[in-house]
Amino acid sequence: MAVKTYPKEKLLKLYHDLLLTRQFEQRLSILYRQGKIVGGLYLSRGQEAIPVATCQHLRKDDFISPVHRDLGAFLVKGMDPGVLMAQILAKQTGPSKGKDSFLHAGSKELGIIPPTSILASTIPIAAGVAFGFKIRGEDRVAVSYFGEGGSNRGDFHEGLNFAGLHKPPLVLICENNKYAYSTPVEKEMAICCVAYRAESYGFEGLIVDGNDALAVYDTMEYAVNKAREGGGPTLIECMTYRISGHSEHDEAKYQPPEEKEIWKRRDPIENFRKYLTDRGQLDESEDQRIQTQIAQTLDKAVAFAEQSPYPPPEDALRHVFANEEPKYGDRHHI
Repeated sequence: MAVKTYPKEKLLKLYHDLLLTRQFEQRLSILYRQGKIVGGLYLSRGQEAIPVATCQHLRKDDFISPVHRDLGAFLVKGMDPGVLMAQILAKQTGPSKGKDSFLHAGSKELGIIPPTSILASTIPIAAGVAFGFKIRGEDRVAVSYFGEGGSNRGDFHEGLNFAGLHKPPLVLICENNKYAYSTPVEKEMAICCVAYRAESYGFEGLIVDGNDALAVYDTMEYAVNKAREGGGPTLIECMTYRISGHSEHDEAKYQPPEEKEIWKRRDPIENFRKYLTDRGQLDESEDQRIQTQIAQTLDKAVAFAEQSPYPPPEDALRHVFANEEPKYGDRHHI
């Protein structure tokens, strides 16, 4: 069997995006402990390869419907790091103009549907967007992200039933990190794999090592090409592990230490760096150049966000309603 080769620039871009995501989140963790982030902070430490590698194959006019651990998808889809940082710090220069955290940010221009707080609701939303692409005869793709815990909710089954029936250009990404908050996967469902459920709704389900960036990259390439060519939906279950707690305030004492140690050795970024260096695609000087570039980008992003103003109180009802800007006391007329 021929060994697949990849252009060096694509490999280095993937490496850069993985590092950018992890280091962006490391900056957020520091800002959270400094009391500069209001609300929860949900990081993707250990599972960055999934949002980052899957978005490599998407065009600007494709749409994604991410969830709370997909910050890397925002960056790869083209959101400016400073604007994204401002969003998380609730500043006026963020996409929500200081009204919300990263959890509900989006961009119509970049094809990012704002996440909702209801797990697995990303699926019927993305399925509807993809169905619109099919009706208009466009070769665009919609992608939905969710966790294995979300696959136990009604939204998952309604969305998959619709996708199986109408065959829209939809790719479903299950980020199976083994825990739904503190509940281990073996206590969530009676089967081993979420991908098995896709067959029940009439389309293909695939399982991939979610800590292997290139395996995720290749599987997503297949699913996206298939969707663009009219082949319908695919569910990709990415097996991974959440190294830290559900959020930054969660010490995750329910995760066995020996289990965490096993998965730390499977770190997706360290393993991808080793893959690149073993094949002569990355040397120490090139690695240092990328690290320095990312550090400078994040210094600039943090400075922009911290220097941006908070929204004034009189803006509380601005940009909330589509067609008008109501005055206080007029809300009962809307």
